[in-house]
Amino acid sequence: MQSKTPIIGKNALIRSNSIIYNDVEIGNNFKTGHGVTIREKTNIGDNVLIGTNTIIEGHCSIGDNVSIQSNVYIPTNTVIEDYVFIGPCACFTNDKYPIRVDFELKGPVIKKGASIGANSTFLSNIEIGEGAMVAAGAIVTNDIPDYFLAIGAPARIKPLPKYLKKLNKIN
Repeated sequence: MQSKTPIIGKNALIRSNSIIYNDVEIGNNFKTGHGVTIREKTNIGDNVLIGTNTIIEGHCSIGDNVSIQSNVYIPTNTVIEDYVFIGPCACFTNDKYPIRVDFELKGPVIKKGASIGANSTFLSNIEIGEGAMVAAGAIVTNDIPDYFLAIGAPARIKPLPKYLKKLNKIN
């Protein structure tokens, strides 16, 4: 099967040294920083920002109104729903036993309206619940329920304070 040229919607701003592979579909009002890589079989919605030096390894799905800051690593088979914010230098993984054991690569599922703090790290096959928050520097080893907070290394899961129980306003 032959690959298809990327499809990019209206009003895109793609900065220098960014690479978008074939078989990628991107919606309207897309913006990148410099040096972004988006690999094959990735679908990206409308009003998405991908920051400088971010890598999206392919076979990923990114919803609408998503803000991914600089130096973020997103592995193969990741799902990011609408209104998600990912802070700088967040690192997600998809291989539970790197090189040692055959393992189906499973990236994270980040549900609608979740916020991910800077320099946080995630083990493979983690689900971040709707409206959940991850503190900067957290090391997430387990799923985070809807509207809960993950903080620390390894991350402890705590109820999100009432005043933070709302979805992100990204547009």
